[in-house]
Amino acid sequence: MIPRIVSSKTGLRGPAVIATILALAGTAHAGPDGAEIYRDLCASCHGEARLGGIGPALIPESLTRLRGENLDDIVAHGRPATQMPGFAGTLGSADITAVAAYLRTPLPGIPTWDAAEIEATRALSPEYTPAAAPVFKGDPMNITLVVETGDHHVSVLDGDTFEVLDRFATPFAVHGGPKFSPDGRYVFVMSRDGWVQKYDIWSLQEVGRVRAGINSRNIAMSADGKWLAVANYLPHSVTILSADDLSVAHVRRVIDADGRESRVSAVYQAPQRESFILALKDSPEIWEIGTTPDAGPFHDGFVHSHEKDMKEALGAEQGLFARRRIKVAEPLDDFFFTPDYRHLIGASRSGDKGVVVNLDVGREIADLPLPGMPHLGSGISWTSQGREVMATPHLKEGRLSVIDTSDWSVVKTIETMGPGFFLRSHENSPYVWADVFFGPHRDKMHVIDKNTLEIVRTLDPAPGKTVAHIEFTRDGRHALVSIWEDDGAVIVYDARTLEEVRRLPMRKPSGKYNVWNKITFSDGTSH
Repeated sequence: MIPRIVSSKTGLRGPAVIATILALAGTAHAGPDGAEIYRDLCASCHGEARLGGIGPALIPESLTRLRGENLDDIVAHGRPATQMPGFAGTLGSADITAVAAYLRTPLPGIPTWDAAEIEATRALSPEYTPAAAPVFKGDPMNITLVVETGDHHVSVLDGDTFEVLDRFATPFAVHGGPKFSPDGRYVFVMSRDGWVQKYDIWSLQEVGRVRAGINSRNIAMSADGKWLAVANYLPHSVTILSADDLSVAHVRRVIDADGRESRVSAVYQAPQRESFILALKDSPEIWEIGTTPDAGPFHDGFVHSHEKDMKEALGAEQGLFARRRIKVAEPLDDFFFTPDYRHLIGASRSGDKGVVVNLDVGREIADLPLPGMPHLGSGISWTSQGREVMATPHLKEGRLSVIDTSDWSVVKTIETMGPGFFLRSHENSPYVWADVFFGPHRDKMHVIDKNTLEIVRTLDPAPGKTVAHIEFTRDGRHALVSIWEDDGAVIVYDARTLEEVRRLPMRKPSGKYNVWNKITFSDGTSH
């Protein structure tokens, strides 16, 4: 039986008073307020809305890059090689848990990041002076950039002497691979928080940077070198910058034919097509965006006649940045392109097949049986026994699939010691190199004969450590491999004898990118 209790102040009786007392007690003993702690200690660096400032964005979309790191521990002890301090001496364990939980809380809505907001972040380096010629000796086309994720730097490596010419700081958490201007002089680097940095290789100096998105996936350079496209998860947009001064040329919200917004998984350059190709994360469409003034017309709706100068059509776009929709059965990710850029293969959402899309006719033409989640973005192509083939690793199975691109048949499945992440080759090399990035054999590297499609050697360069990602020098004489650890290194191999030449100590080196191989779309390089 509940006693009759009357509050002299509120006039509430019985159960109502008890409920009020319990609510007040709960308030008095409530746990720490993570949002309030964030505003007091974190907002000055990471922004009031957690979208980033001096420090990176702290939202669920950005925190996925921690890859298993304990967020509570980072709040307590900070992050090495960054300006992030530890708060263990300031906050109790309950406070740390509360603020970490707040950081994992989704944003209340999709934030805006329009041209004016992007432009407000643009900063050109006042110290930058463009050099009339390279300030270093050696071949500027044989420069290799090494992304060091351990302390967020890029090393500029002479591809002949392997001397480090410069080492410059990048935005936090570089992602998606740097992109070079067509002449190889400038390189553009992007971070997960949407910061785009321009660096002059000849001058060995940063030119400037701008924040083109809040949470971004990758960048692509137009064939003429004028435009740089940025694929964004947040907001749902593609941003196109002037490659000259990083100013905003175009911001487009990504809305499909049914009026639904979509994140952009990736953007790619299609040089022969003079366009960008966009993979949409949430919609069954592929977008092509023209990068020349005469692009299009592209028709979304009814077309009565395609005759020259006829205007009987609905939904046409033409001119610079005109968009074309290619409808597919389901959203596709992680594109591989044939060297002529007439076809792409995208990974299905189920992760058990690849879908071939003919970009000329704008439709799907074949399915490929590729179980185990193919990593098509790392796929490469080469000539094997007189036929053009492509190969892809699989993220969940220890195999490489080799496909004949003339009839889309699976030529061979090469069994490996575990799931891999990257493949590389070179037109002057007889071999394909494949890492075993996931699983207990991550310290191995397979070397495969291009013609026989057999593994000819398995390298074990750093027992117990992650060995991954391969890049070749311009002439293909040397292959560079990363020991993907904080106390790691880049290992230089003789690409024919497969013998180690030297090791260059580096801080968790990940991707390596040779200027010549990238700007010429070298055979065996993923694009």
